[in-house]
Amino acid sequence: MNELVVDLYAYDLSAARWRKSSASAAENDCVEITDLPGGAKAVRDSKDPDREPLRFTSSSWAVFRQGVCAGQL
Repeated sequence: MNELVVDLYAYDLSAARWRKSSASAAENDCVEITDLPGGAKAVRDSKDPDREPLRFTSSSWAVFRQGVCAGQL
């Protein structure tokens, strides 16, 4: 695993401020996101907030987001 990815997973999220889309329904069936250093992001399932979040570098987040917006994911 490259050093940047290792650093992302070493970052403590215990005090992270998680947010979800304003388009999310009240059922809490959505994902939440928080910012990490260097433009990276962490993403978690709102139904299972204790599960280890996925973490994306800024470039991998941009590709992931583009795929979601284009309906490819």
